Amino acid sequence: MSSIVAFGAGGDEPYALLLGGGGGGGGGRLALRKVGDVVASIQVDVDGWRAPANAADLTVLAGLEGPLLDVGCGPGRMVRAAEERGLAALGIDISTEAAVRAAAEGTPVLRRSVFDRLPLEGSWSTVLLMDGNIGIGGDPEALLLRCAHLIADDGVVVVEVDADPELHDCATYTAVGEDGLESAAFPWARVGSAAAARVALRCGLMVCDAWAIGDRRFVLLRRSPTVTT
Repeated sequence: MSSIVAFGAGGDEPYALLLGGGGGGGGGRLALRKVGDVVASIQVDVDGWRAPANAADLTVLAGLEGPLLDVGCGPGRMVRAAEERGLAALGIDISTEAAVRAAAEGTPVLRRSVFDRLPLEGSWSTVLLMDGNIGIGGDPEALLLRCAHLIADDGVVVVEVDADPELHDCATYTAVGEDGLESAAFPWARVGSAAAARVALRCGLMVCDAWAIGDRRFVLLRRSPTVTT
């Protein structure tokens, strides 16, 4: 497995605890705290990841085709929602606890990094980067380039982006639970729609659609017409 540091892993393992990997299980919220910034934090609703896909999630699946790959699938809500709509789907996550929980729900899942060798390389109709997973590895360009290699020529990449369209912040974070338990540091990125469009172009992708549901923002990327595999 590639050497990406897992989201919320290490240290007190707050993410694993919230997924039910220890400490009595349960759910709750995490705060993503940028290393060196003790004031600002990003709130993450882990309970929402464990729940069934909601109305905003389902807008992402509308009109998509399988096979679908959910990168950083967590407990697997999007994979299950895709299957309920008749799409062949697979989730991948490097978190053991996330993969175990997803599998326990009957979700097709592999404990694997997006940068490892994967099934159907170059043949996925859809790749999902939900819940800010454009941040995986702290290098959005490397991640989108990898996604461009995973999709078929007519495939799409759906990215959940930050509300600030110009935001492009790559930094080191820790995840902190409501009880103060803190993970080891890991690289992460936050990217808005305009910034994502610029990064996508450097990866042979282009924005073909964008939409908002409440405070959530999404973009749909396709291969640029001048790019062939």
